[in-house]
Amino acid sequence: MTAHVFHRAGACTLLAALLALAGCGSNPIVASLPGAPKVKPHKREPGVPDLPPAGSGRGGYYKDDGPGDDPPPNLMQTPDAEVRNDPPLPRSNRPYVVFGKTYTPIPNDQPFTQRGMGTWYGKKFHGQRTSSGELYDMYKMSAAHPTLPIPSYARVTNLNTGKTVIVRVNDRGPFHSSRVIDVSYTAALKLGLLGNGSSQLEVTRIMPDEIERMVAARKAGTLIAAIEGLPVAPPGTVPVLSATTGPDDIENFLLARDAAPDRAAPGPGGFYLQLGAYSREESAATMRERLASATRGSDYEVVQAGTLYRLYGGPFGSREEAANAAARLPPALRLKPLIVQRQVN
Repeated sequence: MTAHVFHRAGACTLLAALLALAGCGSNPIVASLPGAPKVKPHKREPGVPDLPPAGSGRGGYYKDDGPGDDPPPNLMQTPDAEVRNDPPLPRSNRPYVVFGKTYTPIPNDQPFTQRGMGTWYGKKFHGQRTSSGELYDMYKMSAAHPTLPIPSYARVTNLNTGKTVIVRVNDRGPFHSSRVIDVSYTAALKLGLLGNGSSQLEVTRIMPDEIERMVAARKAGTLIAAIEGLPVAPPGTVPVLSATTGPDDIENFLLARDAAPDRAAPGPGGFYLQLGAYSREESAATMRERLASATRGSDYEVVQAGTLYRLYGGPFGSREEAANAAARLPPALRLKPLIVQRQVN
């Protein structure tokens, strides 16, 4: 009994001495007591800003909200939301009242573009149920908007940096007159607004007809990848065949692939849309003029390759940008774009 008391007293004396040392000087000493668990230092992912913890009141976010304690790796490589034409949820698209103000969701067939201050929401709401009934995941590409249909999809562009993402709108908010949208933590990271907490954004709804073309392009790319024995790329990075895919489309794709002189090793010229291959230069020039008129003068060029005249659009900075541009082509032109990499002299 006496030895046990002396042992505890000795341990207390040692602990007191260590604490006294830890409190002295400008560089405190952190003692590691025998048997104490080792704490693995948190390694921050490159490109992810080091933010004050949630609830500290020191971040560019609202009160007790903030970043998560242990975010998953490779968030900067998170693909955009994978669009699909889900039917609107009746219960989530009725007029509603918050803070005495009535909000009326826009109809499913109405285009929508808006500019204003955008913010993000994180840990405080992570795992809570959204207006769509889905659980909010701050590490996915989603957003809350007061009046966009639920569910729907929007392109969000940071007007300060030019960065653009596609998010799934599955929640309501923000309910502040100075804010137009709340994006998820990961969407904010990719837009470059995590550090400041807010930025001037442009929100453009992706309409159902464009979603149909994007879905068809994604399916076509997956099918071609399977035919060629290639690994299927993540959403948003697959090659684009056409807005509608059938046996003739696949045959035309393979013929164009085998005949294309620019199918060799990728060069530094960037990504392009091959919009057609014509036996007559006049036909290629006519389509170029129609495209320029329909798309407000985007960059198109006709390049002779053997006996064919190929019509290209671009360049684009990435395969994803080229795929998004292909999805926005006027369907009335009935084009079947291919994403290629060209070496431009």
